[in-house]
Amino acid sequence: MGLIFIDRLFDYIKYNWLQTLLIILSIYDLRIDLRILLDFFTFSTLFYTISEHPLAITILITSPWFFRKKR
Repeated sequence: MGLIFIDRLFDYIKYNWLQTLLIILSIYDLRIDLRILLDFFTFSTLFYTISEHPLAITILITSPWFFRKKR
């Protein structure tokens, strides 16, 4: 059972490697701002994060659309 799951995971990453890479890089770009937001949440920090990292925010918002299965 475990080997089937690992095979599926590798197949999933093989076919969606670009989307996965974009999500990882956008989280990496937001790492400091996310830490500040989790430690001391303020709306000014939230607005700063959104205004200074629009591409990373856009990638994370649209990531469910990336992984929709085509029927």
